[in-house]
Amino acid sequence: MRMGRSLLRLALALPLVTAAVGATIHRGQIDLAMLDAWLGSLGLWAPVGYVALYALATIAFVPGVLLSLTGGALFGPLWGTIWNLIGATVGATLAFLAARYIAGEWVTRKAGGLLKRLIDGVDAEGWRFVAFVRLVPLFPFNLSNYALGLTHIPLHHYVIATLICMVPGAVAYTWLGHAGREALAGETDAVRYGLLALGLLASIALLPRLIKRLRGSFAWIEATELKRRLGRGEAVTVVDVRGPDEFIGPLGHIATARNIPVAELESRLAELAGRERASLVLVCRTDKRSATAARLLREAGFAKVAVLRSGMEQWNTEGLPVEAATDGT
Repeated sequence: MRMGRSLLRLALALPLVTAAVGATIHRGQIDLAMLDAWLGSLGLWAPVGYVALYALATIAFVPGVLLSLTGGALFGPLWGTIWNLIGATVGATLAFLAARYIAGEWVTRKAGGLLKRLIDGVDAEGWRFVAFVRLVPLFPFNLSNYALGLTHIPLHHYVIATLICMVPGAVAYTWLGHAGREALAGETDAVRYGLLALGLLASIALLPRLIKRLRGSFAWIEATELKRRLGRGEAVTVVDVRGPDEFIGPLGHIATARNIPVAELESRLAELAGRERASLVLVCRTDKRSATAARLLREAGFAKVAVLRSGMEQWNTEGLPVEAATDGT
């Protein structure tokens, strides 16, 4: 086991060292003509060489926008988008694994407050938060790759969410890079390509407001994730907002849950005093009443509020333990 872990660390360290040396030599500058010539010398292996270069540059904190523009200029809008996505995903995955297995302390120091926000977000929403990070450019791409490695998200969830949700940005910047090269060559279609790319970038700029509205002012949590957090003994307060009859009814209730019906929640906020910064998870039969309760709590100043997705119905479907008798809490 130790030998395997050592080999994994060595395998991750090699691209990190390579990327660091390369970044030092080239100082983040990309000579398009020289790169084009180098890729041309690789023949059919040119896409592989470019993907490897993109991945190493991502590890070395070279701006992803610069790389995506380059891919569009070199390979065109279609293949440029594909190679950019693969290169960015491979680089993001290597950074994620490096943080998780060999560079945790360095990432913690480097990320600072960003790390806490990412950990809180992933704990509350899992892969959905990673999707949000990729769709909405509020977090620095290269640093968040490392910081996400210190969260509890499974690797495959991270990779899939990263690959899929980087598509809009990759398409936009690749088309813009292609348009720039076409303009330099005097092609009349360059203006059309550029306008398409800028239109997509404008749409991406509106995503924060749209996604915030869709996500609401609270987070979501899956039944299995809540069970895992409770099993680890985390400081999570579960508030069941169903009526008392439902609380002890056929679906039962989560063992540690406090029963405060949604209709009484506003008048019983004092029972949650001192938990404004604690993690609260709201539960009902599905998730309609708990979503209403979550908005109320957010307006009352509670910072970390999550809703159990599909409520006790999903909890029971997953076969998770319930209690059918109230204990007076």
